[in-house]
Amino acid sequence: MASGTPPFDPTPLTAPVDRAEVRAFTAQLRRSGALRTRWLSGAVLAIIGGAIVLFTVPTLLVLVSTITSGENTISPVSIFFVLFFVAVIALIVVAIVRAFRGRAERRYRLDRFARANGLEWRGDVDDPPLPGMILDQGHSREASDVVSGYRPRFIEVANYAYKTGSGKSETTHKWAYVAIRLDTPLPHIVLDAVGNNGLFGGSNLPITFTRGQRLGLEGDFDKHFALYCPEGYERDALYLFTPDVMARFVDNAAALDVEIVDDWLFLYARRDLSSLDPRTWEWLFTTVQAIEEKVAQWARWRDERLQASAAAARPGAVGTAMPLLTPPPAGVAPQGRRLKRGVSWLTVAIGVIVVGYWIVSIVSDVFLR
Repeated sequence: MASGTPPFDPTPLTAPVDRAEVRAFTAQLRRSGALRTRWLSGAVLAIIGGAIVLFTVPTLLVLVSTITSGENTISPVSIFFVLFFVAVIALIVVAIVRAFRGRAERRYRLDRFARANGLEWRGDVDDPPLPGMILDQGHSREASDVVSGYRPRFIEVANYAYKTGSGKSETTHKWAYVAIRLDTPLPHIVLDAVGNNGLFGGSNLPITFTRGQRLGLEGDFDKHFALYCPEGYERDALYLFTPDVMARFVDNAAALDVEIVDDWLFLYARRDLSSLDPRTWEWLFTTVQAIEEKVAQWARWRDERLQASAAAARPGAVGTAMPLLTPPPAGVAPQGRRLKRGVSWLTVAIGVIVVGYWIVSIVSDVFLR
């Protein structure tokens, strides 16, 4: 995925696997406690097995006994429905077994793929401790099929889901992310990809930012991304997103939303990225490498506001503080650490329409009685 790692090798994703090795790998995960769904799998299989024993077997015994007794009082239609019921149960059992087997094989393939490419498959992680905007939404947050790399910098690829609401109104939101650790904290910057926006151009991101933070950039960049940066940090954003950096994002990540927060860079997608598709992984490797080659220059960025704050805080400082001779420390001033959140006008419009319809319905019912 970056320099210092082995050449890209997608072979484990598609090569034939030894079932015995898959079973041994699954058993190893169970012994280490990494296979957290084993109790659920056992419960489902137990329920299906109980249904077979309680309903299918007695029915078949009665059917066979009646037919062999010579006093066959069961109609052919009844026999057909009994056999049809048995066949359906059998198909359900086969489908469940294949699903469990497929998930075990998927884990095995991703683990071997990660090993072959200098990475580590980590399975599922509850509430991953990362600062990305999708990672603090809702509840029941879980990253799955997490694949991490550690050289030359930390990189993590994972599928991700969280839930909002409860009961019948509960909704599951599915995402995937690539997290790249940066060399220094940077201002909070979001690149909202234009190509994956929803109806009427509405952003697919879970958070809306105030329009005053929108920064237009030169060239065709605005056709691919809407860039948001904290007010007062426009010059810093231009320093970070030079034309060559913008070109890398347009050429390699135009289908992804991008967020820079603290010392992390996130790429977001609404489809699985940690998958068994070699083409997806090849694209990810190429994208990350292309971005890494340019973001390395961001390590030199410093927030001059921290230097001014330090100068103003010096004992005896009066009026306008003289600049310090030492360079500003790494970090971001408070006003640049998070973008200001706004309200989606599309959501407001839909809410007004719903409320208006509700009021009209009530008024109509009153006057039409």
